[in-house]
Amino acid sequence: MNKVVIGALGALLLVAAGVFWWQGRAASVNAPPTPRLALPTEGSTGVDDTIPDGDVGDAMGPALPEVPEETKEQKRFDRLDRDRDGKITRAEMLGPRVKEFRKLDVDGNNLLTFDEWSVKTDNKFKGADHNGDGWLSRDEFATTRAKPKKPACKCQK
Repeated sequence: MNKVVIGALGALLLVAAGVFWWQGRAASVNAPPTPRLALPTEGSTGVDDTIPDGDVGDAMGPALPEVPEETKEQKRFDRLDRDRDGKITRAEMLGPRVKEFRKLDVDGNNLLTFDEWSVKTDNKFKGADHNGDGWLSRDEFATTRAKPKKPACKCQK
């Protein structure tokens, strides 16, 4: 029994050593070539004189760009002010809602009837009424419950 356990542990150690050797070799094969440094010649210090020292004198780099800090309200205003004239018209204010209105106005007559407005709830009712009797039992109604939203991230707190 002891020989079997010792043999199994020895085999696992050999496999682990092989995996580490294989991964180390793969990393060195794909590694970029190491730069060759020139050896100092006779009478030379081995220091490349073209490398600048830390003293830059009066030199200055370009100025950093100015980034305006906008508040939430400024961003919200700019999002609605489509023509950038500094004024929000009624059409600009209602613009984001037009797309949603067009989804509800299925016949395209610019009049929203109650049936068009309540189509989502009506479809939910029809989907839950499995037997088609025109009313929902407790079990049927339970299927209309809102699905829980998935968290944005799967991080642990």
